[in-house]
Amino acid sequence: MKKNIISSIMLFFTLAVSAQNTVKGVVFEDKNGNGKKEKSEKGIANVAVSNGVEVVLSNNKGQYELPLKNDAIITVIKPAAYRVRIDENNKPQFFYIHKPSGSPKMKFEGVSPTDKLPESVDFALIPQKEETDFTALIFGDPQPYNLEEVDYFYRGIVAEVEGVKNVSFGLSMGDLVGNDLSLFNPYIQAVKKVGIPWYNLLGNHDLNFDATRDDLADETYEAHFGPANYAFNYGKVHFIVLDDVLYPDPRDSKGYWGGFTPEQLQFVANDLKFVPKNNLIVLAFHIPISEPDAKDDSFRDADRDQLFSLLKDFPNTLSLSAHTHLQRQDFLGKEQGWLQNKPHHHYNVGTTSGDWYSGKLDEKGIPISVMRDGTPKGYAFINFKGNTYTVDYKAAGKEKEHQMNVFLPKVVAKGKNTKSALYVNFFMGGENDQLVYRVDNGEWKAMERVVEADPSYVELVYEWDLAEQLMPGRRSSDPSASTHVWKGKIPANLELGTHKVEIKATDMFGKTHTASGSYRIDTL
Repeated sequence: MKKNIISSIMLFFTLAVSAQNTVKGVVFEDKNGNGKKEKSEKGIANVAVSNGVEVVLSNNKGQYELPLKNDAIITVIKPAAYRVRIDENNKPQFFYIHKPSGSPKMKFEGVSPTDKLPESVDFALIPQKEETDFTALIFGDPQPYNLEEVDYFYRGIVAEVEGVKNVSFGLSMGDLVGNDLSLFNPYIQAVKKVGIPWYNLLGNHDLNFDATRDDLADETYEAHFGPANYAFNYGKVHFIVLDDVLYPDPRDSKGYWGGFTPEQLQFVANDLKFVPKNNLIVLAFHIPISEPDAKDDSFRDADRDQLFSLLKDFPNTLSLSAHTHLQRQDFLGKEQGWLQNKPHHHYNVGTTSGDWYSGKLDEKGIPISVMRDGTPKGYAFINFKGNTYTVDYKAAGKEKEHQMNVFLPKVVAKGKNTKSALYVNFFMGGENDQLVYRVDNGEWKAMERVVEADPSYVELVYEWDLAEQLMPGRRSSDPSASTHVWKGKIPANLELGTHKVEIKATDMFGKTHTASGSYRIDTL
């Protein structure tokens, strides 16, 4: 009898521990939109749910079960043709935070201790008509360091797209703020005014810098935005959002390093098991996986190699980053570890803060903040069509046709050789693009792509150093070599007077863009 009682107690204890180590729930069709499962609302089968590492599909009743740790975020991976509810700030509600002890005490508050785990952690999905042709709005690095810069971000960027139409959702590419995590809420209040569902990801300036472990560096971010690693589907596109900031740097426990943890890579592996091979895979993270030269060690190579291994059977891919406050197109091939014949396109998106809110003030009192490579501050629209895409970059405060900056000498001497040249900064340009120019409706000639500083930006910077009086605003950063500058020779043997120069750029998507300028030929 005594043995039976002990056995019963041990069985009860085992079941109790087992119950605490798993999470169960239902993915259901939320017909009335209240976020709560009613008896009449049916479960949805074959929807992926994750605990941040494992990924399972709901059964034919919409039920799922996952292992659970005492510090976990459970997420539903939104399927195509459904949407998740959004909160009053337009943040998608696709997750449940389980932190019974809450976040450890740090400078900036994290997650408060959560309630007892519900018997069923349910996820509400609402059917929606979801076209396979759609557009997403992408913000790189808002990164305000104070409330004044939050205002610059709102008036200079958000106000321009407030109430935007025909855009399905937005995504900010990290560095939502600049180290002061108390600015998360002002940032959220600014972005909500765009008026569309808005996703976010973690950047190196969004960290709890007093954290001693990488898994604790995102506690305040989690309290405001939810998981730093998640996925969702829209049309025939599968989005994977990852925190690729290793902090503290595992090499010396100082600073940060770009890379992924084993748990993140396992999450990607488990997630991709349920994604059709022909879908477009879009990966979004803050630090670029591309390294421009051999001296650049900004990203852990082994992690990139492992990620590429997981993508080797997916022919349609795109990855996005920000971080550098430069805009560039990289095409990664076998030399960079890519395992397919067609190179992988990595797009490092230009930033909404530009060159950290520097430069002269415009007519609204907002810094012009041109980036060091000559790219105006702005944002990107990614247009998806099935499993293909095109990208449009929009320079803030400019017409959508403004895709190039043209630099020409104002005057050259007639008949004399000149080292002056035509420079064109094609903001979205890459190594596969073609630029041609002509003078006075003459023959079209090819321009040469060069990796140099954009002289238009050089002129902006040194205006500060040559000024004899203080200028409002803040001096911009020193120029950097740009990967999207083209150069052409200026003919000096034409007639005296003004001569028109036309430029035509054909981008990687086959779209044509035009610009023009002029210069004068004169004699002493």
